[in-house]
Amino acid sequence: MNKGPYRVKGAYIMAKVNPIQLEKYLKGMDYPASKADILKHAEQNGADENAKAALQQLPDKTYDGPTGISKAIGQIDRDSDK
Repeated sequence: MNKGPYRVKGAYIMAKVNPIQLEKYLKGMDYPASKADILKHAEQNGADENAKAALQQLPDKTYDGPTGISKAIGQIDRDSDK
């Protein structure tokens, strides 16, 4: 039953991500971008541990812009509440 703690942890991490800070970490990102590119860019812009943890939970796909990233993070948060 490892799923329970994972969901709780995921919800906690997502709740700690400040969308304005996340936008700052992604400033200057060229889109479309892969999850790996997004993580690398955020780290180069000084992303904190909560932001990096949230980005690491993104589905491994290509994102067309910050809106898609925010929606994916929101979906992870909603899924973790189930």
